[in-house]
Amino acid sequence: MLLEIVQYGNPVLKEKCRPVEHLDASLKDLANNMLETMYAAEGIGLAAPQVNVPVQLVVIDIPAEEESVTWLKVDGEDKQLSDIMPLKFINPVLEPYGPMHPCHEGCLSVLKIRASVVRPDFVRATLTLLDGKRVTIDCNGLLARCLQHECDHLNGILFVERVSSAQKITLRNKLKRLAIGY
Repeated sequence: MLLEIVQYGNPVLKEKCRPVEHLDASLKDLANNMLETMYAAEGIGLAAPQVNVPVQLVVIDIPAEEESVTWLKVDGEDKQLSDIMPLKFINPVLEPYGPMHPCHEGCLSVLKIRASVVRPDFVRATLTLLDGKRVTIDCNGLLARCLQHECDHLNGILFVERVSSAQKITLRNKLKRLAIGY
């Protein structure tokens, strides 16, 4: 079932999400509906607050392109991106590290805006998969960036808040127009 993706200005996007306490059928249904919604919107990641549910749930599906991720380990074992996608998880703890680099980002809740965001190249993410297994993922590339972007949503942070001061000035009027109605 397709869900409505809330847009910039909706207060739920600024909320710090509560941890998921119980993995049940309704949560798994929500994750599957989020994945379907993300595919329909041609995205690669979606966090629960983006569908108006303020809990720590994220879905990610990154195409297995050679250059998107060059280093990936799950619980210390080398993996291919296709081994873990689509990724559906709750209650993540992220430890970004390494050199910082800019990359253009967009967001299904901030349509028609792309901007350069500087983030660390690597991430160690400890998270719970929807089968209840707690795992640690070490990665770089697009997966590291997507994990940081989606987990920011769980803390009420949007990518447009992470852009440079100069970009914030440039984006100010566009963001004001997007927020009309909230």
